[in-house]
Amino acid sequence: MRELSDEAIALHVKHGALLPTMQSTMHLYPIDGKASTVRKTATPWSYRDAKWAAVIVGVDPDPANKEKISNWAKYYWTALHPYSAGGAYINFMMEEGDDRIRATYGKNYDRLAKVKKRYDPTNFFHVNQNIKPAK
Repeated sequence: MRELSDEAIALHVKHGALLPTMQSTMHLYPIDGKASTVRKTATPWSYRDAKWAAVIVGVDPDPANKEKISNWAKYYWTALHPYSAGGAYINFMMEEGDDRIRATYGKNYDRLAKVKKRYDPTNFFHVNQNIKPAK
């Protein structure tokens, strides 16, 4: 997030009040200091102008609550996303899919795919937030 607008704060309050379990949470991490002094293309992470990283976490040890916590997290994310910078911090992601991975790396994705083609052309390292080798 590039800023915490009043509308975004209201959404955090709204969804925070609807925690599906006591183990669920949301964290806001400030992004400041040296992170903003590095060029967007110097490293894979391209959101150097972001000021906040929001992490929405739905947790419960009981598998019966999977749908409840998943729905809460997805609804929260969907409501908040219009106020986001568009991508994410890759280490905070789970299984959001290829479009979210591409959005997170932004213009750096194609360059990373070329590197992947050179060093891992068979896509052996494909777990987590996979960057597919360039064609």
